[in-house]
Amino acid sequence: MTDFLLELRSEEIPARMQAGARAELDKLFRAQMSAAGIDVGDLSIWSTPRRLALIARDLPEATAAVSEELKGPRSSAPPQALEGFLRKTGLTQDQLEDRDGVYFAVIDKPGRATAQLLAEAIPAIIRAFAWPKSMRWGKDSASSESLRWVRPLSGIVAIFGEELVPSEIGGIAAGFATRGHRFHCPGEITIGSALDYAEKLRACHVIVDHEERQAIIRDGAAKAAADAGLTLVADEGLVIENAGLTEWPVPLLGRFDEAFLEVPPEVIQLTARVNQKYFVVNDAAGKLANGFVCTANIAAQDGGAEIVAGNRKVLAARLSDARFFWEQDRKIKLEDHAKKLDRITFHEKLGTVADKVERVAKLAEWLASEGIVPNCDPALARQAAELAKADLVTEMVGEFPELQGLMGGYYARAEGLPDAVADAIRDHYKPVGQGDDVPTAPVTVAVALADKLDTLVGFFGYGLKPTGSKDPFALRRAAISILQLIERGGIRVHLRPLLFRLSLACYQQAIARAYFERFGKVADVFGAESNDEKYDLLMRLQGIEPRLETDALNPKTAASQVLEFLIDRLKVQQREAGVRHDLIDAVFALGGENDLVRLLARVNALQAFMASDDGANLLAGYKRAANILKQAGKDIVIPAKAEIAGDGEPTIAAPDFAGATDIDKTLLTALDSAEPAASTAVAEERFTDAMAALASLRAPIDAFFDGVMVNDPDETLRAYRLGLLARFTGAVHGVADFSKIEG
Repeated sequence: MTDFLLELRSEEIPARMQAGARAELDKLFRAQMSAAGIDVGDLSIWSTPRRLALIARDLPEATAAVSEELKGPRSSAPPQALEGFLRKTGLTQDQLEDRDGVYFAVIDKPGRATAQLLAEAIPAIIRAFAWPKSMRWGKDSASSESLRWVRPLSGIVAIFGEELVPSEIGGIAAGFATRGHRFHCPGEITIGSALDYAEKLRACHVIVDHEERQAIIRDGAAKAAADAGLTLVADEGLVIENAGLTEWPVPLLGRFDEAFLEVPPEVIQLTARVNQKYFVVNDAAGKLANGFVCTANIAAQDGGAEIVAGNRKVLAARLSDARFFWEQDRKIKLEDHAKKLDRITFHEKLGTVADKVERVAKLAEWLASEGIVPNCDPALARQAAELAKADLVTEMVGEFPELQGLMGGYYARAEGLPDAVADAIRDHYKPVGQGDDVPTAPVTVAVALADKLDTLVGFFGYGLKPTGSKDPFALRRAAISILQLIERGGIRVHLRPLLFRLSLACYQQAIARAYFERFGKVADVFGAESNDEKYDLLMRLQGIEPRLETDALNPKTAASQVLEFLIDRLKVQQREAGVRHDLIDAVFALGGENDLVRLLARVNALQAFMASDDGANLLAGYKRAANILKQAGKDIVIPAKAEIAGDGEPTIAAPDFAGATDIDKTLLTALDSAEPAASTAVAEERFTDAMAALASLRAPIDAFFDGVMVNDPDETLRAYRLGLLARFTGAVHGVADFSKIEG
């Protein structure tokens, strides 16, 4: 068994492409070897800015000879069929075997040397390599058939054991020679085998294992900060990126002017990270310090002093720009920044960002004034919503779009606006994804909820829904965020009327415009001035919901689609949390339950109940009863319910059928008790008590099925017992639609 080394050397490979390149090399090599009949075990695949390397261990010296058997036509088949089979196999008729009137071809394939197979595989791998972006170079680059690579390919090392694998592509022949560090060891290095590859490169200041370089950067940066009494702000993405930029990483600590610390810390960190690939550090108090850690690609003789000095100058220039933006933006109030939002199109069908802000402000104020978001000041909610998007036109957010919302919060606080408003502006985009913080401050919740509801309703209303894997407007994420805000904040709202109201507001301008063309003169006669007044007037004049003559959906249709989408997202979210989707269906199928907090409480109680023996047995009884009723048709007589006494307890009256047995009476008595108890518990949102009331029916319904014949020959008794079952299923349906429950 022999080891194989392949190195593909080129000009600098972008750091962001290296992980994908390693995966691609793994996939292509395995595919080539599998096609040749060679099983490949673990592969070592490494990358540096200038090379991709692969080591495959314990490959066989040659593939084994194999015998392949192909079934052909019958011996009695037309000559054309036989001729086609012979062309396919490359054999003559006398080489075929006749087995019971059917021709078979047995083809012996001799084994091949692995080195020869590798020589053929290398050009195939290089030509098939998929880079996000690639290029052609040299005199042959005018042809579309010329070699493509991420950067000009400059060398190939291919060694099987200690022997060269003769291979060539694009004028580049495989050899034993590679190159070390560009500055420390720029000359050629001769590699003897896969065994000495990594160590020979290390001796020439190249650490070929990307994970080892990551560890050096991670640990070295933390040590450099700790030696100065500081703490490194961990950033694994930056560790990986720096490892992709260096072959001999050397973390170095530098300092910048403390005066820059007046700029928000997130701005400093983003400036250092995005523009310069630097880590930032905190002081002993956990606040951002005036330090940074850069990663050099050279072991400098002066210990890196000149490198740090040069990086300090570059960072200072970047931070100066950031400080300028910070100072300039604060010269203008947020409300004045917000006036420029009408220059930004939110979407061609949904108007400008200013239009969206106005809709969100109205909704946020309404959510607060109606008490839907508890303890929320309507005036503060409207103020926060009106200013939430203002930072989109600031210099700082123009430079760093990632800071939208965050900078608005800083500017609001610098203006002296209430903390609740500043916090809402800062956090109204949250939660952005799974694992992100979910706001709980009332004003923030009102603005965040209004913003995301407006987005969802707006895009759905114009038919711009997610399709399959495509979700260009991140509507699934918006839906999950809405669910998280409602669930975490305990927001009690019936979504269907809310979504309809929002749909009307969202399309109001389009609706009004269409109706002005038909009824504008009437509106003018009544003296309506604003669009809102005209729209309200037209609604009253029509007395019905308008028939839209725009490309927007009917508001009721849009609201229904959004609600269905939210419920689907809820099922996904709850399934990931361990809640059965069929139980959500069982509760939602009852209709009228679009208060998500209440819905989830009901579902959780139902799940706990269904996990018990009582729940499982009651479900079995329900399904049996439902099947009997389905076959019975309309031949049912519902037994009268007992009257409820003044103390709220059912008065057990005699059954209204003289022929009822004690078992019949026991079930009727249990129903008279369980039905009102479950109904009252559901109304009071005591869902666990409602399940307990249902559990009391388990023994009577089991006894009923065991002790009586439902389809009794006596038609009157049969109708009565079917009626008992109808009351039983009705009582269960008061809590959940058990027909939707699996099992």
